[in-house]
Amino acid sequence: MGKKLYGRENYLNQIRPFYNDQELIKVLTGIRRCGKSSIMQLIVEELRANGVNESNIIYVNLDRRPYIGVKTQEQLEKVLAEKIDKIDGFKYLFIDEIQNVKDFEVVINAFREEGDISIFITGSNSYLLSGELVTKLTGRYIEFKIGTLSFSEWIGMKKYLGQYVDSDLDKELDTYIVDGGFPYSLYLPTVEAKEAYINDLIKEIFEKDIRKNHKIRDKHLFEQIEQYMINNFGATTSVNSICDALEKVNKTRPSKKTIYAYLNVLENAKILQKCQRFDLKSKKALSKEEKYYLTDLSICYATNVDKRINYGPVLENIVYNYIKSKGYEISVGRIGKLEVDFIARNNDGYSYIQVAKTIQSEDVNERGIPYVEEREYRPLESIKDNYPKYVLTLDKLLQRRNGILNKNIIQMLINDENL
Repeated sequence: MGKKLYGRENYLNQIRPFYNDQELIKVLTGIRRCGKSSIMQLIVEELRANGVNESNIIYVNLDRRPYIGVKTQEQLEKVLAEKIDKIDGFKYLFIDEIQNVKDFEVVINAFREEGDISIFITGSNSYLLSGELVTKLTGRYIEFKIGTLSFSEWIGMKKYLGQYVDSDLDKELDTYIVDGGFPYSLYLPTVEAKEAYINDLIKEIFEKDIRKNHKIRDKHLFEQIEQYMINNFGATTSVNSICDALEKVNKTRPSKKTIYAYLNVLENAKILQKCQRFDLKSKKALSKEEKYYLTDLSICYATNVDKRINYGPVLENIVYNYIKSKGYEISVGRIGKLEVDFIARNNDGYSYIQVAKTIQSEDVNERGIPYVEEREYRPLESIKDNYPKYVLTLDKLLQRRNGILNKNIIQMLINDENL
């Protein structure tokens, strides 16, 4: 029985202006099972609703029969030509998991150049937009980065499926943190089933997106690095700290080159997302002082027995993914010895963001101000430009201090607010 598709308007709104564009190939990227295929199916449904004839829509999923044997550009061209050459008028071509075909970009570009066709493709790793595709299609594609369900989407999809939503959104947030935002998880009845699903996904990513693109000479070491990064998301990470941790366990020290390579693999497979540090005084990126965040928090909780929530890195991770979904470039900020959790940049300029569970505490300084409040506001107050500054918390009682906005994270997520 087919699943009911929940409309992910945030992404559909971004893609709609390009539905009929025949010059730009629409590329949907994201971690496996984040919902790319469903979004393409939603586009197909909208085209049908707008009067497009079924015969003018071609949908090929290279992860499913009868197309799983299509691995070369010659095979892909044959499959597509048999379908496209029979159709008169404007056509819509959808290809799922295009990276399964070697040198696919040659075929895609050839059909694009023939005209009268709008092409949509999806891929589950960063190699999709590397090398030959970028070279051959410079300026001829537009990428849409698809994430797992945001908290607002997760609540919306639960309602769409007729599932219970607690009026206490703090409780819902805790469930969302542990269960994660992979859409299919909402169809699974138990926590154990959800965990099994995520662990299966991690294995699938290794087999289909990592092993195919890299020679992992030491799988055990790779898995150790993967688990270390999963367990330490949101922490400042250096290669030396990883080497030190693994040396204590293995009694031998891995090479820095191997660590760098495996971190890059995890990033390309979209399990991890690197957030570089940016010095606000020198206006330069600082290498070797990055933080890494998870594409979805369930990756951490499914692979660990301990389900306790450490709100510091967890809330940072949620805010990081949320801001990225809004199209911002993000970095960790440093100003002197102080740190700003996030600097978000877009065409309008900068936004500065601090994230904390609370800034309310009975532990106060000589001026009667809670130390936690001072800790979060001080870095923002040291930034002298006039761009927006935010302190994001779970507090219900909000304040305003020196023009800095204090926002409730849950309400910001539910209302889908921009910075």
